[in-house]
Formats: sequence, structure tokens, C-alpha cells
Amino acid sequence: MDFFAFVIWPYVALAIFVVGHVWRWRHDQFGWTSRTSQLLERKWLGLASPLFHVGALLVILGHIAGLLVPAELTEALGVSEHLYHSIAVGGGVLAGVLMGVGLVLLIIRRVVFRDRLRLVTTRGDIVLYVLLSVIVFFGFVETVGHNVVGPGYDYRKTVAIWFRSIFIIHPEWTLMASAPFAYRVHATLGFALFAIWPFSRLVHVWSVPIGYLARPYIVYRGTRLATKERGS
Repeated sequence: MDFFAFVIWPYVALAIFVVGHVWRWRHDQFGWTSRTSQLLERKWLGLASPLFHVGALLVILGHIAGLLVPAELTEALGVSEHLYHSIAVGGGVLAGVLMGVGLVLLIIRRVVFRDRLRLVTTRGDIVLYVLLSVIVFFGFVETVGHNVVGPGYDYRKTVAIWFRSIFIIHPEWTLMASAPFAYRVHATLGFALFAIWPFSRLVHVWSVPIGYLARPYIVYRGTRLATKERGS
């Protein structure tokens, strides 16, 4: 099971991630959207969506820093282990709370206004919400249970090395197999998220309108002003 979960499954999930996006783009460009429900319900969305998205962005940045940046590099930059641990735990708790609260509000919104939002809610959305909820839960277990309440666990000596080794086609799966249960489940479900990504509303992440930042301003003129200019 450990060999499958930490050697075979990551490559299967990443392959589905890449091929799935290509397939989705070629066969379902009109479905490449988050299927916004803002017109159907605005008040709850206005609170839940920013919390979730800001929290998710912080979580992603935290995972990048924690998994891809080796401990040797932070030490070479003068960041002590204690300082790194304090920043990682504090930032992880903040990001997790923001994302978790936003996710809970989004789920409650789907339940409270289910009759109104039924048209824009698919089975895939339900699977995504459940998967994200479980991933966030085990993320809290890791951060709070092991590193705040518990004795602490240095994931950079096991989980991070295993994760980086996947991309050099030499997965050190025994390191991951020795990690606590919460870390193993969190990692396995994290790759499951990659696997369902191309077939869910998460594809809208790749459609962030960055180009709008460089677009020139659009000038709008009122009817009265336009009429006055034509008359003059």
C-alpha cells in the first residue's frame, strides 16, 4: 500500500492532471469556467469566496515554501530552525483558518440555498467540496495536532524530500511511509485533488485575467454628455 500510495499514485495523478487538462481544453472549452452563482446568491458568496481564495493562495505559497525549499537553503540564508518553525506554524494556522472558514461557508451556502443553486451545482462540485474538506481537516491535524499541541514533527526531513524526489523520478517512498498517519493521508488526498482538477471547476485557476492589468482604461460616457458633444 505504501509503495502504491507514494510511488505509483503520484505519477498516475500527475498524468491525469496533464492529459485531463489537454482533453478538457480540446473538448470542453465552453465548460472551462467556475460556473459562477453570484447572480443567484450574492451576500454569502461575498464573504465566503474572498476568505476561501485568500486562504487557498496562502496555503499554496506555504506548501511551495515548505516542500520545495530545502532546509539547507533556509539555514544558509540565516533562518534558524526555530524561526522557520514559528513562521510555518503561524502562517499555516492563519491560512488554514481562512481557507477552512471560507470553505465551510461555501458549503453551508450550497445547503441553505440548494433550491436556488441547484442549476450550477454538479456531482463533481460535491466531490470537490468533500475532498477539500478532508484535506483541510488533515492539514489542521498536521499543523495544530503535531506542531502546536503535540511534540512537533519536522516534515522537511521526510515529506519534503519525498515530494521533491518524485520530480527527479526517484521517489524515496520509505521516508513518506515513516511519516505520521495524518501526513500520509494528506499527501495521498493532495494528489487525488490533482487527479480531479481538470474535470472540476478548479480549471478556472488557469483563466485568471492577468492581461487585464496591462489593458488600457475603457472610457465610458454618459448619454447626456454624448448628446451635448454632438450638439456642440
